[in-house]
Amino acid sequence: MSDRTNRPNIVILYADDLGFGDIGCYGASSIPTPNLDRLAAEGIRFQQGYATAATCTPSRYSLLTGSYPWRNPRAAILAGDAPIIIEPATPTLPGMLRRAGYKTGVVGKWHLGLGRGDLDWNRAISVTPNDVGFDSSFIMAATNDRVPCVYVQDRRVVGLDANDPIEVTYDWNKAFPGQPTGRHNPELLTMKYSHGHDGTIVNGVSRIGHMRGGAAARWTDETMAEVFLENAVRFVTENKAGPFFLYYAFHQPHVPRLPGPRFKGATALGARGDVIVEMDWCVGELLRALDRLGIRENTIVIFSSDNGPVLDDGYEDRAEELKGTHKAAGPLRGGKYSLFDGGTRVPFMLSYPGHVEPGESQAVVCHVDFLASFAAMVEQPLGANEGPDSLNVLDALLGRGAAGRDELVTEGTRAKTVYRKGDWVFIPPHDGPAMNTNTNIELGNSPDPQLYDLSQDIGQIRNVAAERPELAADMAARLEAIRKGARTRPE
Repeated sequence: MSDRTNRPNIVILYADDLGFGDIGCYGASSIPTPNLDRLAAEGIRFQQGYATAATCTPSRYSLLTGSYPWRNPRAAILAGDAPIIIEPATPTLPGMLRRAGYKTGVVGKWHLGLGRGDLDWNRAISVTPNDVGFDSSFIMAATNDRVPCVYVQDRRVVGLDANDPIEVTYDWNKAFPGQPTGRHNPELLTMKYSHGHDGTIVNGVSRIGHMRGGAAARWTDETMAEVFLENAVRFVTENKAGPFFLYYAFHQPHVPRLPGPRFKGATALGARGDVIVEMDWCVGELLRALDRLGIRENTIVIFSSDNGPVLDDGYEDRAEELKGTHKAAGPLRGGKYSLFDGGTRVPFMLSYPGHVEPGESQAVVCHVDFLASFAAMVEQPLGANEGPDSLNVLDALLGRGAAGRDELVTEGTRAKTVYRKGDWVFIPPHDGPAMNTNTNIELGNSPDPQLYDLSQDIGQIRNVAAERPELAADMAARLEAIRKGARTRPE
């Protein structure tokens, strides 16, 4: 049976806010990442791998649905109590694989909403990942800097005491009396916030939003990595007979960065470097589990990140101060929230021992393409409305050819889009500040069109839109056509 008709296990390891230059195999020298370096050495390391957006919720939406996020107006950074933005009838990557006989599971960060707007954390939750293609889920609802600070397994909060019900609000006018907040009780903080993040204090850290109750269910940040790892290993162990699909979404290096004791001080870069080392250890532990179970050679492992890097994203953890010569985005311009490549070009590697020849690839590949590519691999036809922007780039993913995508649409924030065609990137005029002063990141907003030749200018320094007006106009027209509904996936 050929690889194309086989059904290997699939594991997607998804980092949170990890930059193109943050790990050793992409050039970092200040953060030891031996397990990720091993993964890259035994597989394919893509130099032009992309998320669809420079922020988390939109990228995750695309990975699971095969659709550009701007097609769904709700696919923006969500509050922790937001309703789900993937309707249960929506075709998804796990749903397609489940049709093909896979057991499907998600562990870690979700941030795509739960319920339908009437979320009650104290009862069975009506709509969860289990309703959009996953057989099992062990998640946090949103991010580690947002309430509620609890784990959700399938449909219920883990460890909840019925006599201490959870209440959540994101409205300061409805903040719960008697609940300490970072804004009003800074003396209780063990980690100070730098901007935002001044709501309810949990584990000495103030979060976005307000939470009351659920004391027994609240997580401890320093053990979060081990909790998610334990559940990921449990899933692959219970489903070792295969085939299975695991979407293991790390919380590192998202803020607040609170590594476990064994990783504190692992780097000279402070907490941000330390949690990347912690994440690398988690990768190694999962790979060791696959080896121990004897299924590593029948498992595709993909590692990537939801968007580019950010140093100060709301807490005073000295990430900016201690960065030294480390460049989180490598040679790229911008970072998280940015229209420049540093916002969406991310580490991207695939390992499939015995089936994929190790090496480096210059093919343009994107997370949005997992749906069509793996559907082709397991011979599941896609309907006309399934994964409208997902292309079958399986040969590129498996190193069987250099060709990947010829065109790609990405976004910064609030559905502000960018168009790439071949080596050219076009950024249309966008309103807004050029710089996010809180995060010290160039956003790419400009009243003028921008055109860059990435083959000559990876750092996007020289805007040649005025020199190549016809090309800029053609790319602007194609982006507009796609935004108005032009298909990007062939019939």
